[in-house]
Amino acid sequence: MTRRPKLGLLGGTFDPIHHGHLATARAAQHALGLDAVWFVPSARPPHRPDSPQASEYHRVAMIRLAIAEGAGWEVCDLELRREGASYTYDTLMTLNDGRPPSQIFFITGADAFAEITTWHRYPDVLDLAHFVVVARPGFSIDALRQRVPALATRMIEPVDLAVSSPPRIILVQAETPDVSSTGIRGRVAGRCSLMGLVPPAVSAYIWQHDLYSSGH
Repeated sequence: MTRRPKLGLLGGTFDPIHHGHLATARAAQHALGLDAVWFVPSARPPHRPDSPQASEYHRVAMIRLAIAEGAGWEVCDLELRREGASYTYDTLMTLNDGRPPSQIFFITGADAFAEITTWHRYPDVLDLAHFVVVARPGFSIDALRQRVPALATRMIEPVDLAVSSPPRIILVQAETPDVSSTGIRGRVAGRCSLMGLVPPAVSAYIWQHDLYSSGH
């Protein structure tokens, strides 16, 4: 029997994409043997009051530069093409057309997942894919069971995932760098180096196009 390919999805504004995003994708792909990881930039994230500072064009361009060497890594512009707020529920419903939830792995950081009860269509959204929760600095995997006790019985380790398992919350312990897009934008405005925070090609792109400068 042919094994069905496993698709990972990593959403976010990617304003800009940075090493934290890449480390999270890499950790999830390694832990679960994902065949592909799609980076899904949002157009209008409902949980953020302000729109992304960089245009959709620039954000997609930076993602493509950052993921050029990733195995099976691609950009998915589904949310950019859809009108209205960018809801994970709607994205997963679209991708479930032709793919069972057991083939889809929605990747998120532990910091974002700690707020899962505030997400659109919670808890229904958790039935549309496996949720892969990767540790982030200041947000340990072990603390999640206490943060969202109602979901504790759905949480498993990667080694415990069965081939045909219904949607689960898969906890991935990993070291990811303490970096944020907000911090990067602040450093650009202050004309500070981005070394070690974003891939060199992304850093060059930001300076070349004068993104995030104080007068931009």
